[in-house]
Amino acid sequence: MIHSLVNWIEHRTGVGGLMRHVLYERVPGGARWRYVWGSTLAFAFFVQLVTGVILWAAYSPATTTAWGSVYYIQHEMTGGWFLRGIHHFMAQAMVVLLAIHLLQVVWDGAYRAPREVNFWMGLVLMLIVLALSLTGYLLPWDQKGYWATRVATNLVGITPLVGEKAQELVVGGTNYSHATLTRFFALHAGVLPALLIGCLVVHLALFRRHGLCAKLPLKKSDGYFWPDQVLKDAVACLAVMAVVGGLSWYFHGAELTAPADGARQYEAARPEWYFLFLFQFLKLFHGETGEIIGAIVIPGLLMAVLFAMPLLGRRPVGHYFNLGFLFAVFAGIVYLTVAAFQEDAANPELKNAKWAAKLEAEVALDLAGATDGGIPPAGARAMMREHPKAVAIQVITDQCLKCHNYQGPNGEGYNNANPTASNLWGFGRQEWARGMLDPERIVSEDFFGNTPLAAREYGMVMEFLHKSTEGGNNLEEGSGIVYTRDELDKVAWALHAKAGMDMNEEQTKLASEGEALILKDGGCTNCHLYGDAGYLGAPDLTDWGSQAWVEEMVRNPKHERMYGYLAGWDEEDKATMPTFGIEANPNSGYSDEVIAYIAQWVRGELQLGQKQE
Repeated sequence: MIHSLVNWIEHRTGVGGLMRHVLYERVPGGARWRYVWGSTLAFAFFVQLVTGVILWAAYSPATTTAWGSVYYIQHEMTGGWFLRGIHHFMAQAMVVLLAIHLLQVVWDGAYRAPREVNFWMGLVLMLIVLALSLTGYLLPWDQKGYWATRVATNLVGITPLVGEKAQELVVGGTNYSHATLTRFFALHAGVLPALLIGCLVVHLALFRRHGLCAKLPLKKSDGYFWPDQVLKDAVACLAVMAVVGGLSWYFHGAELTAPADGARQYEAARPEWYFLFLFQFLKLFHGETGEIIGAIVIPGLLMAVLFAMPLLGRRPVGHYFNLGFLFAVFAGIVYLTVAAFQEDAANPELKNAKWAAKLEAEVALDLAGATDGGIPPAGARAMMREHPKAVAIQVITDQCLKCHNYQGPNGEGYNNANPTASNLWGFGRQEWARGMLDPERIVSEDFFGNTPLAAREYGMVMEFLHKSTEGGNNLEEGSGIVYTRDELDKVAWALHAKAGMDMNEEQTKLASEGEALILKDGGCTNCHLYGDAGYLGAPDLTDWGSQAWVEEMVRNPKHERMYGYLAGWDEEDKATMPTFGIEANPNSGYSDEVIAYIAQWVRGELQLGQKQE
């Protein structure tokens, strides 16, 4: 029965003969591992087709829905994160495999007559794959892809004579909008895959026509594609899939940054690593003419040499030139890529930009997954512009961190190179309060060293603290010492308690003792108000560091409970922190909801990229 069915199919289609013709192709010198690269590329493209179609089924190509649909794939669709990761990392694997395959073809001389046309077709396939990577970058419609695409399309715009019109054609006008997204989607999901399939068919047909080119001399007798070469190809494809799957699992899919917003600069924008060499190369050129040379002329000349290789390689000297040229290009790419990574790693501004970008991305993901909100019909960008939590994060990154530092003990967080206000990392905790009670640290940039307060307001505090710390635990009469070092530790625990931070039983006992020390004669209440004791000659410590206290400080730092006592000072000596509340700043202030989120972040309770233990 089965034999009859097989014969019927063979008689009607001839598929059996075709399979025999394909599988029993002669392999000069027998099966080799060096021949697997073309098969791995075909396999990688097949994986991209399959995963791309499945992603397409869940993707919505509109500026109001694209980010949300990718969020759904990444965080809600069963297995979506893994599928998206496979598609993302397999695209990168294709670039690596292309480079290896190109090197192997040139090394073996498989580009020379009669295989010139097939070599040129391979270069066309390489350009299509790079174009697929570039167009796919924009589709999530997030900040990273949006700004990287703007940089790439701006390079199109500098092309002499046709640049401006070519850029408008690619972008869909003069602005990056819905038309840009739909054009890139059409290219990525329709035009470019169709071109790649067509060119791949021609490439394989020409390969079949001329056969496999083996590097002489042959060390083994000829073999056949089946079974030895098929086994090696299958193992290589499995290894590629294992690496890509491992990367997808390790990184939990692909990154999704905050929704695209042309009104908010994305300082962390960088191309994918395989385009990073070009980004670094362009730094060597300046001015419009320099950009044209670096972005168009030199890359164009390099591609011209690649296409001329079959003609140059007719003689042995030409073949050696081609090999030297290709190795030189690859060495330059590796050098520029490594230099770009090293330069970025040593760039504190980029580190800060990445930290801020991560913070915004996390709040975007948090809001998108909220059961009481989610992404509104107006889209993810509207969510980021209107929701108080998103506005708060933008105020923090755009305004608070322009003055404050936010750096942890191991260098984590945001490193403001020129802070003019205190370091907010760990604010409200015993360690932060104790640092403020240290005569050396209080005048450092971690606290008030770069503020007007350091020069004047804290002169008395310095004398007060120096006497206490220099005297150690000596409280002899007439020594001028008010607190010992151990007692200052307890005072800091009392402030920790007032901030409402978590405490164990021992810490609670220390805080209780510290509260009594705050109220002692000649102590903190000589200047500060603490409950019913003391007076407002300095900020009120009654509920220092609590949510309400921080909200009031952010809302109006010139309030009488905060720095209002500075009103009689000269103008240049007033506290420089601006007011953020609507009542105190009607023109550009923020709502109480926004200020509440800012206060949560200051206290380390928002836990979006800056969780503190």
